Amino acid sequence: MSRTDTTAAVPAFQRIKDHVLQQIHSGVWQEGQAIPSEAALVKQFNVARMTVNRALRELSDEKTLTRVQGSGTFVAQQKYQATLVELRNIADEIAARGHRHRGELQRLERCKVDTALLRQFELNAAPHLFHSVVVHFENDVPIQVEDRYVNPAVAPDYLSQDFASQTPNAYLVRVAPLQGVNFSIEASMPTAEVADLLRMETSEPCLVLRRRTRSQGQVASVSALWHPASRYQFAGSF
Repeated sequence: MSRTDTTAAVPAFQRIKDHVLQQIHSGVWQEGQAIPSEAALVKQFNVARMTVNRALRELSDEKTLTRVQGSGTFVAQQKYQATLVELRNIADEIAARGHRHRGELQRLERCKVDTALLRQFELNAAPHLFHSVVVHFENDVPIQVEDRYVNPAVAPDYLSQDFASQTPNAYLVRVAPLQGVNFSIEASMPTAEVADLLRMETSEPCLVLRRRTRSQGQVASVSALWHPASRYQFAGSF
């Protein structure tokens, strides 16, 4: 059988899947990057829209792509693990221990941007950012205060979300597929507000994970995750 015959024998939707996978594996399309639209792929492969839709739907089901209604289709976030910590949803971490997670929203607002925030988001100017503060409980014991700033350009509907039923992390991973992350861990004394939310003394230190994530070619969020040092530890392997 000739190469032409072999190609013709491969279903059109599979040829599209193979093309997408090749672009990802070769590094042409990176994690978090938008891929060509369905209309563009229809034109490129000269097939029906439903054929392209099937290929992208199957790749989405296989966790290779992430489809965001109204925004497009993106290369999905692969399982991300840093040297010390794995970027996971805290609700999933708690469930994996067989315990119950509860999130308590303290603040959800549009806020002004100061020079320090502009620098962290790598922006020259911005009218505003979104800001949330959530306390995460494990079996009704507070173990984390999540203080997060979000770029409205990557998550315009952030303020309308119910963060009692989902974590900010889970929402952002869905609408702004992860492209990269920087983090640091430090010991720090809590502010009076953080100490009150974590039901601890201000004289007790916290472990603070400071994290900056990227999506769609820009900084998506900047967060400080405060944990009581006596009730929390970071662990991992490499």
